[in-house]
Amino acid sequence: MPSVQEHAANLRAPHHAADRMTGGTAMTASDARLTADLDAAFDSIEARGLLKDVHACLIVKDGQIVLERYVDGEDFAWGRPLGRVAFGPDTLHDLRSVTKSIVGLLYGIALDRGEVPGPDAPLLDAFPDCADLAHDPARARWRVGHALTMTLGTAWSEDAPYTSSANSEIAMEMADDRFRYILDRPILSAPGERWIYNGGATALLGHVIAQGSGRPLDVFARDHLFAPLGIDRFEWTRGRDGAPSAASGLRLAARDLVRIGSLVAQDGLWQGRTIVGRAWLEQSLKPAVPVDAELRYGRHWYLGAQGPIAWVAAMGNGGQRLVIVPRHGLVMALFAGAYDRPDQVRPAAALMRDAILPALAR
Repeated sequence: MPSVQEHAANLRAPHHAADRMTGGTAMTASDARLTADLDAAFDSIEARGLLKDVHACLIVKDGQIVLERYVDGEDFAWGRPLGRVAFGPDTLHDLRSVTKSIVGLLYGIALDRGEVPGPDAPLLDAFPDCADLAHDPARARWRVGHALTMTLGTAWSEDAPYTSSANSEIAMEMADDRFRYILDRPILSAPGERWIYNGGATALLGHVIAQGSGRPLDVFARDHLFAPLGIDRFEWTRGRDGAPSAASGLRLAARDLVRIGSLVAQDGLWQGRTIVGRAWLEQSLKPAVPVDAELRYGRHWYLGAQGPIAWVAAMGNGGQRLVIVPRHGLVMALFAGAYDRPDQVRPAAALMRDAILPALAR
């Protein structure tokens, strides 16, 4: 695969080729005004020091690029140092847990193809090597849908840095049998009762997809999501067992991540072709369980609102974000290098509050 250093000549170059996104029309006067507003807001936010460690910000509205910025910076690939990277439109970047929401889309594609059990199917049926765990009544009640909504009710914590075995995802990666490790965690609450962030739940879904389709997760993604969208460059980091990490291993370029967001904004259609079923997207983007006082969780997507504007998002460690405002046809991809830092939420919050929302309100 091409290295992350390629395309350095494209840094900070403006790109307004609508056909690179969805085959849309040329930029309108309204698009030009929106671009000017977003450019000015981005510069103001950056001047206030709120975009530290941002590597890329790409915003598309109705298939048209209205903001595209890249900033050189230090980066890592799943913890492996890459040094200082010259980011550009086609530079691959860790998505970290944004990967989870893409796996949710892949499950929906496989479901429509009849290759995976439905959300109401018993979860442990997909893991015959762990059938003994069904002797626990709580585990016997698990359904695939509990993995989709992260409501398995088991102990799981990713609060420790992703370099520590105290982090449940890292412990999962180090385990001799990742699926038994996930499924045998202590029970804290009844299935469906409580949202507990759990990368293991996504690993279970990745296995269900691979098992049902007869293909590794990355091959299934390439054939049924990436290739139809024109995405021909990606990397998917594999764990110790050789399986692609469903929880956090995907690397994409900003423009390609925006294609996936645009697909969601367009009800699963891409250039007139259904890639993800609309019914599955409606289920995915419907609130299933509260995360906190403001956020809700669907089926591997976060759901929120600021004022009258509702949004859906995929979020990853370090400040990775895919934010979709369906009503306005707007998608933002954000890459950053603030891994394991408490201030990693700041850039996306500032861009939403001080750039996107004011621009959409005009």
